[in-house]
Amino acid sequence: MAVFIPTRLVSALALVGVSGLMLGCGSGGGGGSGNNVASSAKAASSTAVAISSSAASSNAAAVSGNIKLNQLGFLPESAKWAVVPAGSAASFKVINTATKAEVFSGNLSAATTWSASEESVKLADFSSVKTPGDYLVRVEGANDSYTFTIASDVYSALTAASIKAFYFNRNSAELLATHAGVFARPLGHPDTQVLVHPSAASAARPAGTIISSPKGWYDAGDYNKYIVNSGIATYSLLAAYEHFPEIFNSQNLNIPESGDVLPDLLNETLWNLEWMLSMQDPNDGGVYHKLTNKNFDGTVMPHQATSERYVVQKTTAAALDFAAVMATASRVFAQYETQLPGMSANMLAAAESAWAWAVANPAVTYQQPDDVKTGEYGDGNLADEFAWAAAELYITSKKDAYYTAMKPTNTFATVPSWGDVRSLGWISLAHHRDNLTAVADKQLIANRIDGLAANLQTVWAASPYRVTMQKNDFVWGSNSVALGQAMMLVQGYRLNGKREYLDAAQAMLDYVLGRNATDMSFVTGYGDKATMHPHHRPSEADGIAEPIPGFIAGGPQPGQQDKSGCNVPYPSNIAAKSYLDNWCSYASNEIAINWNAPLVYVSAAIQALTPK
Repeated sequence: MAVFIPTRLVSALALVGVSGLMLGCGSGGGGGSGNNVASSAKAASSTAVAISSSAASSNAAAVSGNIKLNQLGFLPESAKWAVVPAGSAASFKVINTATKAEVFSGNLSAATTWSASEESVKLADFSSVKTPGDYLVRVEGANDSYTFTIASDVYSALTAASIKAFYFNRNSAELLATHAGVFARPLGHPDTQVLVHPSAASAARPAGTIISSPKGWYDAGDYNKYIVNSGIATYSLLAAYEHFPEIFNSQNLNIPESGDVLPDLLNETLWNLEWMLSMQDPNDGGVYHKLTNKNFDGTVMPHQATSERYVVQKTTAAALDFAAVMATASRVFAQYETQLPGMSANMLAAAESAWAWAVANPAVTYQQPDDVKTGEYGDGNLADEFAWAAAELYITSKKDAYYTAMKPTNTFATVPSWGDVRSLGWISLAHHRDNLTAVADKQLIANRIDGLAANLQTVWAASPYRVTMQKNDFVWGSNSVALGQAMMLVQGYRLNGKREYLDAAQAMLDYVLGRNATDMSFVTGYGDKATMHPHHRPSEADGIAEPIPGFIAGGPQPGQQDKSGCNVPYPSNIAAKSYLDNWCSYASNEIAINWNAPLVYVSAAIQALTPK
């Protein structure tokens, strides 16, 4: 029988660096980091305190009898839903766990089957319960739900932890106990002497040239750094600040830079931006695709991974993602000219130089060298990268030619991912629509955002689980799909105030925090039953039982590309249930910066936008 460890306090203490959380040894396991079969995309790390992986299969049968909901809780005015296993019960109750009193009762919906999980379920809507406190949902014939909280700051610690996860994944940094608590570690990968790989060689920088490219974040569960994935991840953090600065301006994450003039979110983002800037060749403006070992490291801590590091191939995708991010960062950091003199202008100049290289080299796609075996982030369709970079350069520079280069009438809105970034441009255009030049078609911008949000809201309204995820959305990194959908719903709500859009976005935060077919919170340290054994080298190799808090796991997907290397079976091969909370599962349980960044954005957006 599994033992569940409530983790709200544990994760909050770890976040601020309180020591004394070591409960034992980490789980065993090994193996290399996984590659996305379709794209060789890398994932990110996850942490939480939850059911042990060894008990997962034995508990699989019990999951179908559980009430599933957001295990963290809700804002007073938010929509509140739970998924109940279909049975004879027609009603539900909400119980105050402190007083044991029934505070609300309501009727369950009719039973319907969610094809993604092959479950027949009913829905409980308790949105009218708004009084702060701790509660559970009770239905005759089912297990009581996990306890959840209603509070005006219920997501504050989650947002902070999901940002601080980036600090815990810093490259070229010693993590001191003052800031990292029991997760302190020595400096790994200084990256001050990086070799130019033959695939990246040029006349000015022949193969074997030594360059310095420190800082940045480890991309995922491995120790490499990738410009393409840094693109969408860094943008999502910058957008969170640009859209909701009030959430972050007074936030103290207890990182080394805390207390200076910059908000901690921007300090953390700058750590990666400075690395990205070092990945641009100053001789021609091109951008190296990645900085990496030739092979994935074993299950070791960063300072124990000492293989030679290389910058590998310049690509059009890297140049365009770089250009988009630097154009965005230029306008975000412009207000800090006194503290960072010249930074904003340098970022915009770097963005325009990278754009010029991409225009001159419009189809240089990544080709993995024979001697390099790490993640690829290969992408053969570059139209979305051109559109995104053009949009960000247009907004920041006010040059109409960039808007034209976006080809807006041919660029549609889609759920963003590292391989499809076109909607990031629409997000920025919508945010800045009142300050655009006359060339911009403001109605088209609104239509692109609203059209996608309306489609997602329609799926949500008809879903047996009241989520926007459908069976074909359960791909590698499915939790990122869920949060990407939420990001686009947020844009729709910001444009026109349709409450259904906000409620649907809330539902996707609920989804990753427990209202899903696995009955788990996928965020380490957050929820009574949360991811415990992410595919993340520091969390596995540090000898600490708990994973680092604030990381979101990749999530269920039926491919199970890692099962041959796991000595623990997946509990199910059904799309929405195909998740294995074990170190071995890089296909469902790795972490990645591009998955954590939308968690930051969505949790902050829900906090900022939900009516008070």
